[in-house]
Amino acid sequence: MKVIAVMPAYREESRIVAAILGIQSLVDQVVVVDDGSGDGTVEAAKTTDAVVLTHSLNRGQGAALKTGTLAALKLGADIIVHVDADGQHDPNSIPVLLEPIQQGKADVVFGSRFLGVPSEGMPMLRRILLQGGRVFSQLVLGIPRHMTDPQSGLRAMTAQAARQIDFHQDRMAHCSEILRLVTRSDLRWVE
Repeated sequence: MKVIAVMPAYREESRIVAAILGIQSLVDQVVVVDDGSGDGTVEAAKTTDAVVLTHSLNRGQGAALKTGTLAALKLGADIIVHVDADGQHDPNSIPVLLEPIQQGKADVVFGSRFLGVPSEGMPMLRRILLQGGRVFSQLVLGIPRHMTDPQSGLRAMTAQAARQIDFHQDRMAHCSEILRLVTRSDLRWVE
């Protein structure tokens, strides 16, 4: 199975190379989508083996993920992994994320920064905002209560699931939209 990681990036010049190199050995290919950064993110990313795409204007993380996901499908991905460019995701999470898909148990796997792990080092304001997002997702969008991290940028999906998840939110609302589309479909998913 060909695994392609999609990494949206905005002003990540100082962190993008480490983020790419951290996951490169765990996937077959990395696609970086620079979302109109205007700094040296593109140039830094091009020093690696990643495929680097650019938006001339900042359109939002959701738009960058959409561009990268469509590119990964064109490159022949069997599995697509979404991972943030700021290095917040542990690269060792990727094999764990892929396992349910590779074993035929899930079509989509949502990563979590909180599932069985204390949120150490996360600023209190960010924890409060994420908890607010979780409550909003449950009450307004009907996302299952057991989801611990509905705003996580770490997820994996089969190519077939990626084609079915037709999300349109360009900015941060894409996380909630993807969750809503997946949990209301016939796709098999786990967190």
